[in-house]
Amino acid sequence: MLLLCGCAGQTAPVLTVEQDNRQPTHTETQKATNTVTPHAAGNTATEIKILPTRIDTNPGDMDKITGTETVRLELTEIPGPDNKPARSLSSNAWKGLPVIPHVSDNVKTIYKRGLELGRNPDVYSKIGDCGSTPTWFLGDFDRGPKYYDLGEYQYLNEVISEFAGSHERTSLAARAGFNAPSLFVPLWSDIKLCDPNEGPLECEYRVNNPIIAFIMLGANDIWHPDEFEPSMRKIIEYSIDNGVIPILSTKADNQEGDGSINFTIANLALEYDIPLVNFWRAVQDIPNKGLQEDGVHMTWGNNDFNDPDSMNTAWTIRNLTALQTLDAVWRKAIETP
Repeated sequence: MLLLCGCAGQTAPVLTVEQDNRQPTHTETQKATNTVTPHAAGNTATEIKILPTRIDTNPGDMDKITGTETVRLELTEIPGPDNKPARSLSSNAWKGLPVIPHVSDNVKTIYKRGLELGRNPDVYSKIGDCGSTPTWFLGDFDRGPKYYDLGEYQYLNEVISEFAGSHERTSLAARAGFNAPSLFVPLWSDIKLCDPNEGPLECEYRVNNPIIAFIMLGANDIWHPDEFEPSMRKIIEYSIDNGVIPILSTKADNQEGDGSINFTIANLALEYDIPLVNFWRAVQDIPNKGLQEDGVHMTWGNNDFNDPDSMNTAWTIRNLTALQTLDAVWRKAIETP
């Protein structure tokens, strides 16, 4: 069986203090307004207006962006005790969602619950396959400025400092080959740090005690697609119930052929009203859409947001968009009325 994790078959370059080759981020900072008018029940439709993608050094400069595109949403009803209507994207509408999400007040609700449960407000976790390990994802931002250049994104220094220690930490719920169901299987847990009946997700949340979690899954879920959505729901609900703000992300590849995994991820983010990094959209305008020749592994670049060559690689873009989203989520969470 071939494991399609984002770094399988790929070797990270050896780094020196002077030269750093690691992860990705994004050339585009998308400012978006997600305005949804919920309906009472039944299968109805509404619209959200998406502001176009652009590079922006100031995350608050909404007035500089002109033009909108419309994405249609369909609302269907979810069986449940509250009979609450679920919001669902239609067709390929997920492709037009912004790269950097408009963060709703629901984040503040989860954050408050997390504080009540004793969560550490200065810690986040990474949940996923080998692409969620610090060699690839965000680790450089604990290693000091010799390993990255924020360029015009200097405002990210604050969030980097706020979550110092989380960037380079290796998660107990991030391992090569992980798919969504594996997060609840004790067999895959660290036997030294986890309790006998703890799955990797539960163990990570107990040991690291995060207030936020990046959840980046899907590359290894093409083998059992029927298990992906229910497992993702379980991950999301477990996170929210335990006061951890889940940040979802679409993936760059389309190994399943129909974009259904990204469609599911985007729909779940919308339904649960949680942040989504539309990473797929972030890489559409860079060479080969950020993918190597195999169509699975992402292109590599330094975390130098001031270097045009690095900004044309998927791993550089992934790190930038993640930091931008972390910044947006954190600021919304601590926002005062």
